[in-house]
Amino acid sequence: MFFFGFIKMAEYAVRESIQGHPFNDVLNELHAHTLPGAPGESDPFTLSELEREYLAYALALYYQCDHCQQHHGRLVDRIRSQSGATPWDWRAEFIKVILFLRTSRNTVSSLEWHGWIQSWRRFASRIHYRQPGLACYVAYAIGIARADESLMELAFESLHDLWNEDTALLGVVRDIDRVVVFMKAATSKNRTDPIVRRQLATRGIRV
Repeated sequence: MFFFGFIKMAEYAVRESIQGHPFNDVLNELHAHTLPGAPGESDPFTLSELEREYLAYALALYYQCDHCQQHHGRLVDRIRSQSGATPWDWRAEFIKVILFLRTSRNTVSSLEWHGWIQSWRRFASRIHYRQPGLACYVAYAIGIARADESLMELAFESLHDLWNEDTALLGVVRDIDRVVVFMKAATSKNRTDPIVRRQLATRGIRV
């Protein structure tokens, strides 16, 4: 009876995480330093917490991670509510942003790319009215995420114009890059954990 109880306790402990507690502790610490900030420990941020959460949500959409979309979507709503932000159907606009940014320079002709840039800039200006700089922040993040130099160059031109002070520009780039690094790990983990569990279950391994 004791042995059976021990097995059940051990099984429950394992089920809490595929990766193990030390790994998840590090991931949680990385999350703290990337998004909400760890008081007295994190480097200063240039972008606001709302802007960083917008970026996280955009990457969750791009990587099609439902868990991350729900988590960061709730946080965006909460921050917007607490700050008394003007009502805006931001989710619908973010879907359009991601649809725009799925286009890659190497998949279209020069004429198409030129037309895409014109359309993107008009659309980005509309987003800018709601949240200054947001569209180019997202574009730069997606560019980093897929190592798309053309998109990164296009977005960086806008960042360069938005931020005249070199230290501030560096801070913005760092903030965006950190969100990308964290979200690429988080979206992969959250999307693949159910698959890993299902595969392990075929061997009778429950986690």
